[in-house]
Amino acid sequence: MTFIERDGTRREVEAPLGLSVLEIAHRHGIDIEGACEGSLACSTCHVIVDPAWYGKLVPPTEDEEDMLDLAFGLEKTSRLGCQIVMTEALDGLVVRLPMATRNLLEE
Repeated sequence: MTFIERDGTRREVEAPLGLSVLEIAHRHGIDIEGACEGSLACSTCHVIVDPAWYGKLVPPTEDEEDMLDLAFGLEKTSRLGCQIVMTEALDGLVVRLPMATRNLLEE
């Protein structure tokens, strides 16, 4: 899969099946916080999915949509990285990191 970092740098990384985008980012030193460690209690793993890939994702749950409402820089194809689990259908997935995140767990 490919991460597009905040400065526009594209980083292609190995994305094992069954791991979330958040877990993959952490394995490869990509700057995604994930303050709640993937428990769907924050929005710090917010990513913007390339529009060509968005329709291939499992639709977000109501809980994910509620957390996304708290994300900084929300876009039409925004998702939480902890909720995108790699499958064969997502081989080649492209996500972009937002310009900033909002960590409500630290307030």
